[in-house]
Amino acid sequence: MKILVIHATAGAGHKKAAEAIFHGLEAQGDVDVRLVDALDYTNPFFKKTYPQVYAFLVTRLPWAWGFFFALIDIPCMQPLVRGARRLYNGLNAQALQKFLIQEQFDGVITTQFLSSEVCAYLKREGRIKSRIICVVTDFDVHRIWVNKGVDVYTVACEYTKNKLIALGVRSEEIFTTGIPTDAKFAQKPDTLALKKKLGLQDRVLTVLIATGSFGMGPIEELMELLESYQLLIVCGHNRDLYERLKPKARKNAHILGLVDNMDELMAVADVMVTKPGGLSIAEALVKKLPMIFFSAIPGQETNNIKVLSTYEVVSPTQSSLPQIAETIHEWDSNPKDLDALRVRLSELSKPNAVADIIALL
Repeated sequence: MKILVIHATAGAGHKKAAEAIFHGLEAQGDVDVRLVDALDYTNPFFKKTYPQVYAFLVTRLPWAWGFFFALIDIPCMQPLVRGARRLYNGLNAQALQKFLIQEQFDGVITTQFLSSEVCAYLKREGRIKSRIICVVTDFDVHRIWVNKGVDVYTVACEYTKNKLIALGVRSEEIFTTGIPTDAKFAQKPDTLALKKKLGLQDRVLTVLIATGSFGMGPIEELMELLESYQLLIVCGHNRDLYERLKPKARKNAHILGLVDNMDELMAVADVMVTKPGGLSIAEALVKKLPMIFFSAIPGQETNNIKVLSTYEVVSPTQSSLPQIAETIHEWDSNPKDLDALRVRLSELSKPNAVADIIALL
């Protein structure tokens, strides 16, 4: 069987989901599998500007991104949106279309809406016969994910499934597998040994502050408000933030840049303060790690909060800095409340998402 796993790098989540599936398929050893970034098959200008424009909007003009996100989700706008997307993708991703037609994969697993639209179009036109699996990487779902020609949608939870049904997708085409995460997140390490390895104290409430790949958020202020706790602060790609925080670090505050051991940091943390990206949430759910959200991107991230709040595992709104400090203090004072929250988180946890998605091929 010849399988393609494809994403389009803008935010980190789509790529991480694709990599998790790719490694799962590789481990099986009986399939010919390839992992590609759809942007590598677009024209040079598009490849460069696509992630840059997204990064600029969500970091500098989040209100504009939120407005655009809502605008293209309006039902009466869909004929215009779909026509514009087909023209846009058809012009910029001609090499991707030729690649898919030439290779004729038996199955295509796509974790991003650009690659999903291109694959679905070719399937509708009869130019490819691949079984197309679209992996939705947020807890809510935008109309931009829905394309005639997709055979299967995989989603994070029942809420997402019901939303897709409301958007016209047949229930038998939707599977609640969860969002795929790297296999290492499902591992259960010796936390005492891990704390020693990371230079952390035991029996001290540990707060993991994850700023997302762009290093967003009012981290300096948060660091001061939480000075009585043990902190792990991940700055991501934001080197300026790392350089600002490093000189201010106290003995119990560990300042980190871009890390490749987020699974270990989540394993030793008691609470995570983070941006509500779909992949970060899915990883925390596998770890049963309580979350508090801040600096949510309008649109997909604020919608993630709304969905999770219906399961009573997070606050229905992103928290202000004083609210974050107050909530953590309450959990520190009432550990039974934190334990009860972990039980609710376990009900949403999907550690076998990768295997369940692969089984749908």
